[in-house]
Amino acid sequence: MIIDCDPGHDDAVMLVLAHRHADVVGITTVSGNAPIEATTMNALLLAQLLDWDVPVHAGAARPILAEPVHAPEVHGESGMEGAVLPPLTRLAAEHDAVSFLVEATRSEEGLWLVATGPLTNVALALRADPHLAERLAGISLMGGSASVGNVTAAAEFNVWADPEAAAITFASGCPVRMSGLDVTHQVLVDAAFAARVRAVGTPVAAVVADLFVHELDRYGTYATATPFPPLHDPVALLVVTHPHLFERRAVPIAVETSGALTRGMTVVDRRSRTRSGDDPAAGPITTEWVHTADADAVLDLVVEAVA
Repeated sequence: MIIDCDPGHDDAVMLVLAHRHADVVGITTVSGNAPIEATTMNALLLAQLLDWDVPVHAGAARPILAEPVHAPEVHGESGMEGAVLPPLTRLAAEHDAVSFLVEATRSEEGLWLVATGPLTNVALALRADPHLAERLAGISLMGGSASVGNVTAAAEFNVWADPEAAAITFASGCPVRMSGLDVTHQVLVDAAFAARVRAVGTPVAAVVADLFVHELDRYGTYATATPFPPLHDPVALLVVTHPHLFERRAVPIAVETSGALTRGMTVVDRRSRTRSGDDPAAGPITTEWVHTADADAVLDLVVEAVA
């Protein structure tokens, strides 16, 4: 697979799981939780911490149309606030993210693309090469919601940050698995779990535990939907590597790009009979809504990976 991410605390945990359970041919970074310089540095630092020989390609510094937005209230200005990381000794790869996405999928068809930040790189690559969607096995993304948002009442951060890119991705015809807030809010981190991770005793476990403690300390200042912080991004990875831990359903999903109150909303059509299903000209449904997780099993995999 290829991983497109914006580390970010939960992206960091996702990368630890990817190192353990996936054959990753490259990492691309995007502006999101922090500016592109920070997300790229964080991806390089995590690869370095894991002694992981995987190239990191810097990507888009801003959304397709909107102004850049970040989440310092969640992840700090650096994107990895709370963790003590070593000095960076690695360099980003020469080619940019979009070029890498196009060329890597031409070299090897059937790759999964796991996207856990705003979908800017993904959309730009889909526009640069119209056949990219045909070459991928699928796109598994963390973003969206079938109910409420977390930035606005309707919109989740990754989609809201670049709704035009999300709309291009969902409409690409490539199989898309959406792991939104409905499922990620089932996988929660509490103080006992942070202590369980720290007790593993490895350097990676220490970093991950520090990230969890930071999130626990800050969570109540910006969120009220759940009592504990959700572990968002690992779900998008594990729904590919461990699909038996999740339930998903093929439904039409579209992105609102212009609503005054609903810009960035993912419209998940859960009707028992849909217009697209009635109209053969509309083509097959290529989007899946991931709606249920075995949360205990997901948390067990985190502990196993940091060990």
